[in-house]
Amino acid sequence: MKFTKISAFLLLSLSNSGVNGFTTSAIGSRNNAFLRLHSTETDADVDSSPAVKEIKVGVIGCGRIGLVHLGAITKAPNVSPVIVSNPTVSKAEAAASTYGVPRFSGDAMDVITDPEVDAVWICSPSQYHADQIKACAANGKHVFCEKPIATDLAETVEAINACNEAGVKLMIGLQRRFDPNFRRVRDAIEGSEVGDTIMIKLCSRDPSPPPFEYVKGGGGIFADMAVHDLDMSRFLAGMDPIDILSVGSCHIDKSIEVLDGSEKFDTASCIVRYPNGIQAMIDVCRQSSYGYDQRAEVLGTKGMIATDNVYPNTAKIFKTDFTGNADMPFDFFLSRYNEAYVTETIAFCESLVNDSPVPCTGQDGLAALVMALAADKSAAEGRWVKFQEIVQSVACSSPADCMVMDDEIFPEGFRVVDNVEDLLVPDVDQVKSEEGWVDRLKKVFA
Repeated sequence: MKFTKISAFLLLSLSNSGVNGFTTSAIGSRNNAFLRLHSTETDADVDSSPAVKEIKVGVIGCGRIGLVHLGAITKAPNVSPVIVSNPTVSKAEAAASTYGVPRFSGDAMDVITDPEVDAVWICSPSQYHADQIKACAANGKHVFCEKPIATDLAETVEAINACNEAGVKLMIGLQRRFDPNFRRVRDAIEGSEVGDTIMIKLCSRDPSPPPFEYVKGGGGIFADMAVHDLDMSRFLAGMDPIDILSVGSCHIDKSIEVLDGSEKFDTASCIVRYPNGIQAMIDVCRQSSYGYDQRAEVLGTKGMIATDNVYPNTAKIFKTDFTGNADMPFDFFLSRYNEAYVTETIAFCESLVNDSPVPCTGQDGLAALVMALAADKSAAEGRWVKFQEIVQSVACSSPADCMVMDDEIFPEGFRVVDNVEDLLVPDVDQVKSEEGWVDRLKKVFA
């Protein structure tokens, strides 16, 4: 559907343009840097060895995650951090000093509006993400944002569309996709090493439960914790899911039982159904006495592939009363996923430098949130929930004006859709793909 709409516009522009080509800067606020075509350009005008772009970036948030990304940015080729910010300005100053960043600030808008900045890493608390994404889009900055984009579905759609309309790249930080263990499982599926997928199993168990204050207002165990596993099931299945059945309970920290919804759960299980009869089974728990337990298994028609936990070393002890790993698995998420965080940061840097598609899009982030909300609804109502139900709960009168309604009655002018992708306008990489199609068409007619 989107292909038809965009192609029609581009063909109309092509037919109405003069010999000097056309530009689509009039499409809303779309950045015209990505949609410009010139028929007068000849082979002689094109440098066969173009200079590599130097990308200048800013980082919002100098906490643990922000520092991990900042450290990776400094190692990425052709990318330079030029400004960092943090509400506690001393943290921003310390980060700037450690990583050789020339400027620091206590105000995130100083990063977003900095004329030297091409892209912004948003590593701030979750409640600020959507507004900061929209501000970046308004200022023409590419965006990397830690999950979630927002906990509210309508606000998530608006933030993604702000970037898509502005023609800036948006990548969402779902770091497990970049973990070498999970990546190897995906590679095995894509390479048909285990045949056609039959069943996917994922478990995610944290070393210890978070404090009450963290759980309260965090969105519940599905949105806060299981969202990574739900996304991983979609990543491994390679397709969008159909429906989900979820249950939750409390075993570890009884103090959270007074909270609302799935915030009162510290343990949960999900069954996700995909097309072709593929099933995904997920279990999560906020406490594991033996460190991080995060594994994946895929059963196929020709075999099975599974991952193990990650340990600080490969040493093993052999005694009369014990044989096994000398140490426990990693018990801190930054230790367990440090390589994945670095890899995803470098992947976005490469996307910026090479102007290539981002590997984890805003639509991926939106789909993960829809899955988490469906899991929450299933646990609350004790039934299978179709993901389409969640998508249909949000309607938009424009890409930047959406709302969530419970009674299925929307104000006049608001449109309801069935699929996640139909909530979004095409992103900059999709538009560039369309541009390439029109460019080839133009050469034919030339």
